This record gives sequence, structure tokens and C-alpha cells, in this order.
Amino acid sequence: MSTGPVEASFVGVALGMAVVTAYLVRWAIDARQRSQFEIAVYLLVMMGEMWAAPLVYLSDPSHQGLLVGVGASGTAMMVTVVPLLLSLFRTGRPQGVALAGPDAPPLALGLGAVLGLGAIVLANEFLMGWALSAAAGATVAVGGAVGAFAAVVNSPWFLLTMAAEMLLSAVLLRGRLPRSVMAIFLAQAAIMVFSPVAFASPSWVAVSIYVSSGLMIGLFVFLFEYLYRHRQLSEGLSAYWPELVGVYAVMMTGLFAWMYFGGGALFAVAVALEMLVFYAALGRPARFASTPTAPWPSRPNWAFAVLSLVFVAELGMGAVLSLQLDPADYVGGYPFLALSGAPGTIVLNAVSNGFWYFATSAASSWFLIMMGLEMGALVVFKMRESHNLENRIRLALMLGCYAAFAVFFPSIYFALVFPNAPPPVTVPVLGWSMGIGSYPLAVGVFGTLLVTYVVTGALTVLFGRRVICSVFCTAPVMYQGTTIDAMKSFNRSEPLGRKYLSSRLSALYAGTTAAVMLALVGTSILSYLDTTGAANVYIQGNDPSVFFFVLSFSVVWYVLFVSIPYAGNYNCVTMGWCYTGTIAQAFHKVGFFKLKVRDRQVCWDCTTLDCAKGCPVGLVDMPGHFRQTGEFRSTKCCGVGDCVEDCPYDNLYISDVRHWFRRRLGLPETRARRTAGPVARAGRRPTVLAAPVVPLSAEAIRLPMASGPVAAPAN
Repeated sequence: MSTGPVEASFVGVALGMAVVTAYLVRWAIDARQRSQFEIAVYLLVMMGEMWAAPLVYLSDPSHQGLLVGVGASGTAMMVTVVPLLLSLFRTGRPQGVALAGPDAPPLALGLGAVLGLGAIVLANEFLMGWALSAAAGATVAVGGAVGAFAAVVNSPWFLLTMAAEMLLSAVLLRGRLPRSVMAIFLAQAAIMVFSPVAFASPSWVAVSIYVSSGLMIGLFVFLFEYLYRHRQLSEGLSAYWPELVGVYAVMMTGLFAWMYFGGGALFAVAVALEMLVFYAALGRPARFASTPTAPWPSRPNWAFAVLSLVFVAELGMGAVLSLQLDPADYVGGYPFLALSGAPGTIVLNAVSNGFWYFATSAASSWFLIMMGLEMGALVVFKMRESHNLENRIRLALMLGCYAAFAVFFPSIYFALVFPNAPPPVTVPVLGWSMGIGSYPLAVGVFGTLLVTYVVTGALTVLFGRRVICSVFCTAPVMYQGTTIDAMKSFNRSEPLGRKYLSSRLSALYAGTTAAVMLALVGTSILSYLDTTGAANVYIQGNDPSVFFFVLSFSVVWYVLFVSIPYAGNYNCVTMGWCYTGTIAQAFHKVGFFKLKVRDRQVCWDCTTLDCAKGCPVGLVDMPGHFRQTGEFRSTKCCGVGDCVEDCPYDNLYISDVRHWFRRRLGLPETRARRTAGPVARAGRRPTVLAAPVVPLSAEAIRLPMASGPVAAPAN
């Protein structure tokens, strides 16, 4: 945008309109009488109608065009004032504005009224942006109505003016808004300021992408942590959160389309929707102080909507960052097919494009970095709450492994050490696909397999399945942050999640595991035959095992992740569909890992069942085993340690090879309990050890809903 004297005067006009609009919006929302609201609306409409004259003149810059424009603007103003006058006269009090006392409560505006108010503001800014863009020499009327709409909305005259209006409107109404809502509104305005489409400068595009991505990551972290701290939301927040993240899902997808295809229409639509969502929330501030709704852990549909829409926004953000920072690798891994030809071909190509957009974006380094920052922040919050030193150390190792295995090794280390390695899409995925991967070493197939499985298998035997499923893998970073971990209540409350409760390996679990392992073996054989020249089987140019890996961990995993409100937390473990976890399960079965209690009598006297409630994989039968044998061993246990953390009597601990050595050396396995146990009831004695272990029902351990996180017991 030019910075000459004419354009500088345009900036003053735009800022002046933003200030006046913000005050009129505040007047309308704070109106004590209907007449006040109507006058504010009339003035806003009049501000928009003033742009008729310059728009007509710019389309016909002549004396006649000027006369027609002024006439059209004046006529529109006169027509608009008629409904206002009729309404005032119907009340019988044209002086009604003065009758509104300062202590009178504001009008309770309905959704239609505030959406109408937002639509008027949106129309005003569109007309102003159109006029100023045309006056500044920008080409607007290109590409028909859709192209003109996108050109105006994506112009700095529209975007920056709207951001200023959002900021000023929120500040003027701050007395009626909670601090948390004000923080959201301010972040929303800041994100709009840094819209990459506003200026054509490459420097602006780059800086705005980095800043807006950082702001959005911070906003999503705030959202998740707020949900963890407030299990019950006001009516306003309960409606506003999914609406806002839905808009950002459309916006980030639209930004990707703008960068990849060059069309800004979808981004412009998202901006318009964001304005309507903003004014719908701002115009009814009383809803943010209303009676809280039902706790969100009891509303799976609401939780799924928020989780899935946030993920779609994150996927678009990851794609945008990859296009900006690593365009060659990202575009090279995205086999886009033309949407032309027969209808069936168009549909198939569209499905293929959607699949590879999803898979390529989810597997990109910048998406994983962004998710690591976002979900890693929630893990850090959990570390701060943890009172168990071993669990804090494991969480720290988990974050370090995520940084190493999801970012450093695949994106930096291998490129430096193996600069001539073949493209990943042509190389079999050998060994552990997450954790210690080995595709650059694929020339030595059996050696690679041996080293990979010896290392990870030995660690699993010594320390349990948690080496993979709670440390090496990228999944636990996503699962174990504060808010996502709190979603383990869905394991016990939802019909699908309840099918996988307890340590029992159900027929459904066995069927899923068998199908996944057969697919792994089949694609691995095809992959090996391809490398030896005995076969030539590729799926859209990808090695079969690579495609299976992409399908499993870049698509299916995330689909099931956002389905936590229905399928339960850690469903890659509970459902048995992760082949990496299944292989770890086999080593875990012959290893040293188990859960043990210091005093079985404490478990007999305990009535809280907190260990079972805290288990993220729904091992609800563990209390029965503790009471009968003093220990619990399950191949589904992935060693998260929440059961140890949640035991109110410090009676539970994880036992592995370290404790086996201590027993051999004649040392106590662990320290004594540091908290008092429950008071034993008179006559309560343990039953005979040979009696069968009775699993606890899911109903017996339903997680009670709370207004915030349960405080950890003092050491």
C-alpha cells in the first residue's frame, strides 16, 4: 500500500470510521430503551450509505457521476430515516432517549438483533474498503462478484479497520465482560491485524504468518487450559468457543488455499463469519455471566466439536507454515490431482487430494513442531501439578523424545548425515515407526531390523511398555496434557469407550489387532519384494509400507484422537489398532514391569477407587487385583503413572527391573508410605488369596464432575 499524502488521508478516514463505529456499537449494546438502540442502528446505516456517492463517482468519474452519487446517497438516507421516525412516534415519546436513566438495565438484545447489528457494521466496512481500495488504484472488479468480494475483504482497508473496531468495541464494553472473554477478544483482534493477505509484500506475508500462528497457538493453549480449570462454562462461552474455533478452521484452510492456489475467497468468507461471531458474542455480554451449563466432560458432542475444529485449524496452520518455510518438500509430498473430467473422476481426485492434504500436513515437521508447542504446554502444566518425582521425570523425557524423534532426527539430523538418502516415499518403513526409526539405513534390511528391535525390545522388557507408549512415541505428548488427560472420563461414560474397559482383551480388540498386524505383514512383504525387484507395487507412488504407515499414523491416529469424546482417551492402546503398541505389548508380556502396592490392607479399606478413575486406558479392574495379590500386571498398561499420582494414600508404585535388582540385593523395593491410610472398618479382613479377582464395574468408578481439577494430596 502506498504511503503518499492521499493514502495517508485514507488511513485517517478509516481510523475515524473505526472509532465512530465502535462508539455506536457500544451505544447500541448498552441501550436502555428500544429507541436508543434504533437511533444507534440508524446512524450506523447512515455511515454506510455515505459511501454510495464516492462509489458511484469512482465508477463514473464525471460531473454527472458526482451528481448521481450524491443523489443516491441522500435518497438512501431519507428512506432509512422513515422507519426510525415511525417507530419513535409509535412509542409516543420522541424524546425517549432522554428518559433512559443511567441506572436502568440495558436491553436484553436477541440473537437476531445483534447479528443484524454485526451485518450492518460488516456492510459498512465492505463499502468503505471498496471505495478506498478503488480510490487507491487497486483493481477490485476482477473475477466477478466472488472475486470482488474477496478483493475488498482481503484488503488492508477492510481487515485493519475491522481489527481496530473489534479492539475498540471490546475495550469500551470491558466493564460488562469477564477478563477471560476480554483476553479472547483482544487475541482475536490481534490475529486479524496480522492477516497475511492484507499486503502483497513477501516480508509482510512471512512475518504475519509467524505472528498470527504464534497468537493462535497461544489462544488454543489458553482455551484448553481454561477448559481444564473450568469444567462448567457459562452459556456464552459454551456457544462462543466452538463457533470461534470453527471460524479459525475455515480461515486457516482458506489461507492455505490462498497460498497454494492463489484464491482468497474462502479466507474472505472466514473473515466475514468471524465478524458475525464476534458481534453475536459482544452484543449479549450477559450470557457470559449466566448460569453454567452442564460440565463439558458430560457433553461428548460439544467436546468432539471443539476438539475436531481445533484440529482442522491446526492442520491448516501446519500446512501454511510448511508452505512458507519448507515449500519444496511440502509441495513435493502432496500429489495434487486435477479436478476435471468425468464426475466420478472428479470425486475420486477430490478424495485423493483431501487425503494427501491431511496426511502430508499432519506428517510435516512444522505441524509437529506446532502441535509439540501447543500440547507440550499442557504437559508442562501437568508436570507442575504432579507430586510424583518419577512421573515428572518421565514427562520431561517424553517431551525430549518428542523433540528428538518428531522434529530433530527426521527433519535435521538425517538430512545432514544422509544427504543422498532416497526419498522417504520410496523406502520401506523399517523397525519402530515412531521412536527409533531407521528408513535412511534401509540398505541393510535385516541389520536395521535387528538393531531396532533389540534396542527397543530390550528397553521394553526392562522398563515396560511405557518406553514406547509413554515416552518414545509422539502420541503421549498429545494425550497426557492437562485437558486431554481429563477426557479419560469418556472411557467410562461413553458406550464405545466402555467396550474396551478393564485388562480383558475382548474379541473386538483381538479382531482389530489381528487385522492391523496382517496389514503390516502384508505391506512389509510387498515392500521387501519391491526393493529386491521381484515386484513393483506402489500406491500413488508410495511404497506399500510407507502408505500403510501414513494411513495409520498421519490419518487414522488423528481421526481417533479427535474422537476421544466417543472412543475414550488413549484409544490407540485401548482399541489395539496401533501396530507399534502391539509389538511393544509382546515384549511387555515377558518383562519386569508391573504395578504394586505397599500395603494390601490399605486397598481393602479404600473406598475412593482413585487409582482406577485415574487410569487413562480404563483398567478398571486393578483395585481388585491389588486387594487380592498386591500387584497388577496387564499388557494394556502403558505406564502413564496417573494411578500412582492419584492414589490418596501413596500406596501404589511402579515396579520394573530396578526393583528386581533391589530385591536380589536384599534391599527394600521402595520407601514406606508417606501418608496415612484409610481408617479400617471394624471386622474388615482380606478374603482368601485364592479367590477369583472380581473386576469393578464401570458404574462403580464413574468420574464425578467437578468445577475444576482435583487438588493433589500433600506429600
